[in-house]
Amino acid sequence: MTHIAIIIYIELSSADKRKNQNRIFLTQTENIHSFVRMRKQLIVIVSNIVLLVCIQPTIGQSLYQPYSHAFYQKLSPVLYSPDTRLHTAFKPMIMDSTLATDFNNIVNLHGDHRTSWGGRKLWQEHLIELDYGKNTFYADLLPDFQMGRSTREDKSIWIFSKGIQIGGKIGEKWAFQANYFHNQAQFADYINDYVEQHGVVPGEAGTVRNNGSQRRWSNATANLSFTPIHYLNISLAYDKNFIGDGYRSLLLSDVSANYLSLKLTGTLGNVQYVSLLSYMRDPFATTFENTVSLSEVPNNGTGANRFKWGAFQYLDWNITNRFSAGFFQSVIWAPKNSAGRRGFDFNYISPLIFLRSVELTNTSSPDKMHLGINTKYKILDNMVVYGQFLLGELTISQLFAGNGYLHNKFGIQLGARGHDLFGIKKLNYLGEFNTVRPYTYQHFTPITAYTNYSQPLAHPLGANFREGIALLNYSFLSFDFQAQGVWAMYGADPDANTNYGGDIFKYYTQYPSEFGNTIGQGVNTHLVYLGFKAAYLLNPKYNLRIELAATNRRASDIGSTNNTSLFSIGLRSSFRNQYHDF
Repeated sequence: MTHIAIIIYIELSSADKRKNQNRIFLTQTENIHSFVRMRKQLIVIVSNIVLLVCIQPTIGQSLYQPYSHAFYQKLSPVLYSPDTRLHTAFKPMIMDSTLATDFNNIVNLHGDHRTSWGGRKLWQEHLIELDYGKNTFYADLLPDFQMGRSTREDKSIWIFSKGIQIGGKIGEKWAFQANYFHNQAQFADYINDYVEQHGVVPGEAGTVRNNGSQRRWSNATANLSFTPIHYLNISLAYDKNFIGDGYRSLLLSDVSANYLSLKLTGTLGNVQYVSLLSYMRDPFATTFENTVSLSEVPNNGTGANRFKWGAFQYLDWNITNRFSAGFFQSVIWAPKNSAGRRGFDFNYISPLIFLRSVELTNTSSPDKMHLGINTKYKILDNMVVYGQFLLGELTISQLFAGNGYLHNKFGIQLGARGHDLFGIKKLNYLGEFNTVRPYTYQHFTPITAYTNYSQPLAHPLGANFREGIALLNYSFLSFDFQAQGVWAMYGADPDANTNYGGDIFKYYTQYPSEFGNTIGQGVNTHLVYLGFKAAYLLNPKYNLRIELAATNRRASDIGSTNNTSLFSIGLRSSFRNQYHDF
């Protein structure tokens, strides 16, 4: 029998202690902590051996499927069935035999009745498709063309992307998938503003080259998956990850660019454990840990080495067929500081969640830890309620005092989702609320903030916001429809040198006030985003479709209002989440 002990020790400081000691410390008892310090490497080795040897098999053969909310929501009837105990939080997911029937029904929607080569390639097959039993290979051209108009800005908008993808499997243990896109676009003004501020297109990496109002960039994704034994999967990827059962995630989301990662996924009966080691980049962030003010940042805010490491652990426990709970831990650290090159910290490869405590505070560690909980409950046969809690720092005495203490940094998500609304098959819905306190994802320096490639690793609004989301999806034959509404209230900064806690790329050590901090402080801004999409699916194997889209966006603060209305038509393909709803 395996026992997992989580010991939470809370130190409540008295009023006469220094303010930096007035925090919550999540730690082991002192004896256990000393034992850990003396035997760190032994714990790491033994823990990983136990993880790999003692876990029990998952079911059947597996297939990697890139994460797309529009695609995954079609699997809701089996993912959230009270008759199953599937681990649904960590995505991309492995499509094992439990999901095989529903997955194959989606990707083989048009059947195999067409006999001509052109008909098969257009409607039901990959462009190149080779099947030698245990060995397979496929390849596709991926067009992604959109043309439209921004009526309020009175200008044309368009995206012209040319892509290629390959994939397949080698035997029963190896699988691979990769794609590459070269992109050109002319965006609406609010997306152009984002590119100017962050230096990248939302959700992308690579250099943005400008030609007047046009943008050009390229991006790639790759995944190599190895299943040495039935209960363990190892993947090396340049991709994104997502933790949660909702549309957003406060723990780890796919709104940033791709990053290099090594992921181990194992199953222990009703428990799934995922360890993710990532090598990320923030090209405009300093790496000097002792920098405490903007004026001290070398080279106008850029350091000599802008890469950083991230370690993420997630333990998911299906307690019953209806209820599950997941425990999350993340640490971000820079490979170089003011003292020189630091390198990889092997202490963070330990699979024991909540083992380290010092990184949770901002007092003694240059690294930053976040802890979190992700839960779901299948309240009805076709309805799930879910939630997340993300912890940066917390001081209980100050929380109950209600004084807006700076160091109370956390986020909360509550939501409900379901399928077959009103008894209508394939009519799926989602409603969600998110809120994050100011300064939650910030740290001493931008390089150790919870970011990747100048974009948040969690929520696209960063911190200091409240948000409500409603989604409605309906599929009928080859037609897909989606209606979306987003309402948000957030606090922006009036200038580059002021930090009200929403811009998570700024220095945590610079703030106007230690007390009196509230969500929405700063330039209080209200956002309303309405979107509608209608698509006709041509080839479900690589999501080739004709798509009509309409968007209305309104962002207003006390001094100005920004309105955007977009209409577009396009030939689109691939499974990619592209978030422009901010």
